[in-house]
Order: sequence, then C-alpha cells, then structure tokens
Amino acid sequence: MIHIIGGYAKAGTSLIRQLVDAGTLSNLPGGLKSRGLRIKGDDTPIEPGEFKDVDVPSGSIRDNIMPLPYKEPSQTLLALLNQITNEGRRLGAISDMNISDMSANAPVGTTLALLERTLKPMAAVQARVHYAMKQEFKMLKEIMAEYAPQEYGYEPIRGEVSARQMDYAMVDVIPVSDPNSSTMAQRVVQYQAVLQMAQAAPQIYDLPQLHRQMIEVLGVKNADKLVPTKDDAKPTDPVSENMDALTGKPLRAFIYQDHKAHIAAHTSFMQDPSIAAMIGQNPQAKRIMASLQAHIAEHLGFQYRQDIEEKLGAPLPPPGEELPEQIEVDLSRLVAEAGAQLMQGNKQKAAAQQAQQQAKDPVMQQKQAELQLRAQEVQRKAAKDQQDTQLKQAELQRKAQKDQMDAMLDAEKLKLDRQELQMDAQQDAAKLDLELAKLSDQPK
Repeated sequence: MIHIIGGYAKAGTSLIRQLVDAGTLSNLPGGLKSRGLRIKGDDTPIEPGEFKDVDVPSGSIRDNIMPLPYKEPSQTLLALLNQITNEGRRLGAISDMNISDMSANAPVGTTLALLERTLKPMAAVQARVHYAMKQEFKMLKEIMAEYAPQEYGYEPIRGEVSARQMDYAMVDVIPVSDPNSSTMAQRVVQYQAVLQMAQAAPQIYDLPQLHRQMIEVLGVKNADKLVPTKDDAKPTDPVSENMDALTGKPLRAFIYQDHKAHIAAHTSFMQDPSIAAMIGQNPQAKRIMASLQAHIAEHLGFQYRQDIEEKLGAPLPPPGEELPEQIEVDLSRLVAEAGAQLMQGNKQKAAAQQAQQQAKDPVMQQKQAELQLRAQEVQRKAAKDQQDTQLKQAELQRKAQKDQMDAMLDAEKLKLDRQELQMDAQQDAAKLDLELAKLSDQPK
C-alpha cells in the first residue's frame, strides 16, 4: 500500500507544507527599512490608539520601509492538492460515502458491502500484519525452544522440572485476533445480517447465544445477566427447575443427577390440574411447556446413558470426547448389544405392569404363570448375554496385553541383535588391524 500510493502521499504532504508556509509568511511579513529610521523612546510594541515619534532621514516613512513581496497561498496549489488527494483515494479504492449519511432503512447487505469497500485497504493491511505477527511468534517460539534452559528455576505445579524446552516444542504460539473484522461497526453489521437470516429459519439457530454475542460486540457489560443461556445454568433441585421454567430461565440437566427423580417431579408438575390451569392462562404457555418437555428429554437421555453403563458394567467416555477409530467401533458394538438387552428388560417390565393390571381377570390368571416363566427365561438369556459380553471384554483386554508384551519382546530382541552385530563388527575390525600390523612388520 505504501509503495502504491506513497508518491501521492509525499506530493500531498509537500503541497500542504507549501500552503502553510505561504500563509504564515503572508500573515507575518518581513521586509527592509532604511538604516537611519529611528523611533524615539524604546522599541516596545505600539499599543492601540498610540502614536510614536519617528526620525526620518529623508522623505516619508513609506519611502524608508519596503516589505518583501510575499504572496498569499496559491489557489493553483490548493487545486493541485485536491486533485492529488482524489487520485490517491481512487487508487486506494476508499469509499467516500459515510455510513452515518445512509438511510436507517437501508438493507443490511448494502451497508455491509459499503463497509467492506470502505475498510478494504485497512483490512488488507491488517491481514498482512496478522500473518507477520504469526510468523514472528513462530520464530520467537523456536528460539525459546532452542536456547531456553533445560529446567525450570522453580518446581512447577504440573509436569516435570526438566520440561521447559519440551513445553515450547509441543505447542504453537499464534495471535488470536480476527483479521477479517477491522472495526466494531463491521462486526455489528455482520451480526445484523445473521439476525435477519435467523428470522427466516429460527429453529436452526441458537437465538439466545446469537443475541448474547451481539451484546458483547456492542461492548455492553454483564451480557450473561441480560441474556442468560443454557451454559450459564447451575444444578438445582426439581422444584427450582420448575420455577425457572415458569419465569423463562434456561434449564439444563447434569450427568450426575438423579434423572428418574427429576423426570417424575417434572411430569407430576406438568400433569397437576391446578398448575396446568394456571399455565393455560399464561400467554407464554407453549414456551413453558416446550421448555419443560425439552428438559425432561435431556434427563431421559442421561437416564438411558446410565442404564447402558449399568448393562456394560463400565462407565462410558464423557459426552463429546473424541475417541480413536478402533475404540469407537468396539464401543459401538458393545453399546448395541447393551441397548438390545436394555430394550428386552424394558419390554419385560412393561409386560409385567400390564400383567399386574390384568391380574384381577380370572381368565388372565392362568396365563400369568406362563408369562412369568417366559420372563424368567428372558432374564436368564439376558444374564447369559451380559456374562458373554463381560467375557468378550476380558478377552479383548487379554489380547491387548499379549500384543503389548509381544511388541516389547520383539523390541528387546531387535536391540540384542543390533548389539551382537556391533560386537561382530568390532571383532572383525580388530582382526583386520592385527593382520595389517603383521603385514607391516614383515621385511620387504
């Protein structure tokens, strides 16, 4: 950018200095006066309304003083300065239209395009500065990793004392700024465009999070209190969660909670006739019920997770954790088997409940014994399947341990073979040296 418009900038600076110098000399002119011209008394400045006596050698005072012919700032230079400035703006592709001059009803896309055109040169410079900073951080990290002491001068809270150089070798130091957003106005217009898109399909956007980020971009403090999100929710009892649903606060289930108790409390709250009648008079009734149903679904998902873990006999990885490919495949198979067992158990429970309801029927009493026998058989098969699953897990662990031991033995064997080869090479070299010595001692 400096090389492209540098000539225009230097010429414009020179013209501005010339115009300022011409104005200064024109307002404070100097000149020549005859040597014999004297003012009686002292040389203090003449005050307003004061006349001082002057000794004139000959002629009039005007003939003894000649001001130098300084001219006022030239209009030609001013026109040239304006022309050079316009050419520099055109070459730099800078828009002259101000955002404040636009209509408040202007489309967001038009405003964003104008902002992008206005900030295009600055964004390009900022992107290159961002890249240069990234390269500089990379060089500094490499220098620190190469010349830093081997050990810390203190006992670190985590890690080893001798991990100082390794710390720099394991991480990358990069700038976290966004080179694509130069000003707050540009970010605000971008978020306004996203808000307009969210109005067309609000079901696929996280509107609370979007509005919260918009408030943070505007620089308003305490955005978490103005627009609370689901991530801000803290674990509470079921009654407090029901109260939060009525007031519109976000609800969130946590993995360690008693999900059955929470589901029962929320379900009884929704089915209570007095509560349902009061909620029905609320304009936000649909939102309240939808929030409670979504919260119950979240508890139901965690409860299903706990049931699967109970069937597997081992805890599952934390939600959202990235797993290796083979472990994910093996875990999917085990979870599928556990899910089938859980489904069978739930079917048995549902059948048992239905049988209890029909137990008063004399015709169904005869069939109840048969159903119990079938249920026992299903439970026996489920127990056998669970035992088989545990045996498969133990077999996989034993196989992994065996593979690890074989790898260690192979590595040790390879190390011994290398040592033997080195010893053989040393012995051959020694024999060759002896033979050469014998040959050199024989008379020629």
